[in-house]
Amino acid sequence: SISFTFAGTGTARSAVLDYLGIGETEKSVAFSLFPESDEDRIMHAIREKMSLYLVGRGISFTIPLTGVSEIVANGLSSAATAKLSDRRKIMKSSDRKYDLIIASVEVNHVDEAMEAARNAGAAGGTIIRARSLDNAKAEQFIGISLMEERELLLILTKKEGKLAIMETLTEKVGLKTEAGGIIFSLPVDKTAGISVADEEEQSGREGSDQKDAQEPNDN
Repeated sequence: SISFTFAGTGTARSAVLDYLGIGETEKSVAFSLFPESDEDRIMHAIREKMSLYLVGRGISFTIPLTGVSEIVANGLSSAATAKLSDRRKIMKSSDRKYDLIIASVEVNHVDEAMEAARNAGAAGGTIIRARSLDNAKAEQFIGISLMEERELLLILTKKEGKLAIMETLTEKVGLKTEAGGIIFSLPVDKTAGISVADEEEQSGREGSDQKDAQEPNDN
């Protein structure tokens, strides 16, 4: 119902990219707000229409929303295909496999951040240019000045590898370094385009859901 798009830069490496001397690729990043009841349908459509089951075509993932303004919430609900969501399908923390790590660093330090993350196990990330806005109060608490021009490094990683990556980023590009990095993470629910194993598992779940939907209800 509500979508935003902006430009990003990819950092994933491959033997071909290294041979050609290309370390970065342009990316398009899109954020969309939609009701939980439409999550399975939308993720399935993205996976099929963008061929994300072919790993390397891009990635898609959902992040749980904890709050939204009332007018927007009403609009999303009105646009929902199904008014009610199946509570059994709500992702629990113990079921989540991935997390999104976000590192905000000063300009010209994002390569250093990605290198540190890669040494800690990260496969790659996406870089977004940003600006720091009116952070005088925050600067008083953390004791450093935040430069206006910033770069955001977004890294999608498996849950078990998150801590090592965040600790390494804090050490190499954290607030106590020249990079002045602020590092945090967000929970991730469903994914597409990450790995062959994940795509096969997702296809199996979708097949099972369709079978359940076709079976008669005894209630």
